[in-house]
Amino acid sequence: MVKLTMTRGDRVLSRTIETCAPELRRWIEALGGTASRITAYQFGWSDDYTANPRHGGKHIRAALALLCARAAGSDPRRALPAAAAVEMVHALSLLYDDVLDSDDIRRHRPTAWRVFGRGPVTGAADGLIVLAFEAFSGSDGPPEITQAASVSLFETLVQLAIGESLDLLFEGRRHVEIAECAEMISGKTASLFSCACRLGALFGQAADTDIRRFASFGHDLGMLYQLEDDLLGIWGDSNLTGKPVFMDLNRRKMSMPVVAALASGTPAAKELSERYALPPGEDLREEGEKLAALIEEAGGRQWTNRVAGAYLDAAMRWLKELRVRADVEREAIDDLEAICDLMVNRSR
Repeated sequence: MVKLTMTRGDRVLSRTIETCAPELRRWIEALGGTASRITAYQFGWSDDYTANPRHGGKHIRAALALLCARAAGSDPRRALPAAAAVEMVHALSLLYDDVLDSDDIRRHRPTAWRVFGRGPVTGAADGLIVLAFEAFSGSDGPPEITQAASVSLFETLVQLAIGESLDLLFEGRRHVEIAECAEMISGKTASLFSCACRLGALFGQAADTDIRRFASFGHDLGMLYQLEDDLLGIWGDSNLTGKPVFMDLNRRKMSMPVVAALASGTPAAKELSERYALPPGEDLREEGEKLAALIEEAGGRQWTNRVAGAYLDAAMRWLKELRVRADVEREAIDDLEAICDLMVNRSR
């Protein structure tokens, strides 16, 4: 399905890709050899760095960095190093994630490790960690900003690792608390959203209190993003998401809709628990449909939608607080609100 009109959020992301592409390509070329080809593949670029929208990412995190710098009243180009860094960290997290989960398909094509092998892909991901920090060296801002940005990015990498570890750990458990699942989401997804906003505000030289507001906004938006992603993983259209339908269910992932359904204490929850304890059967689609129906019957879908709405409200409240600040550019806040709308209405 092709969108006939672009929303404001779509236009923001489109501008972000145009703005960040030269910076990202410059750094990715610096990797050289196979690592450069792997990373270009992950970003959806061909060998000549031509982008394929079907295979590339949305650059949401980069957009947040640039918009937060602009909202702070600065030229968003000051935050280009931050935008490049968070996109590289996002790319390396996907490379690691696909290797650890042995996933075969991402963005409508084979995952990078399927094409290049596990060893070369993890090596490229390691290279991206170094590049993400080196990206800050291109900043013309005060040294204390670069230092603070490096500390924030390091802390985020730790949170990403914890979140990924919890995600893998939960697959072997029969019961996961909702609070545990929220902690996993906070580390695996929301931490990088929060970091993108923090870095953007930092490079935009916002006041410390506003930097914290931007970071809190990013965290709540990241929680919303992952909850919507969990819903798409079960009830989304694989032609749009680029992943096989019911993939997470067949891998027995403890996503939030599943955890909420299991905690409902309903007959459907009991049957879901029994089925989730068994290995996948031969007909994965039929089994996935049955599991999805049980999750919905147990209230997991409705509960997740409700909590996602609460995180949206929280994110919008942070923007409302920022909007009344005298030194904040309100048009940039409008664009951040458009990104929020895009998160709620996305199909991939």
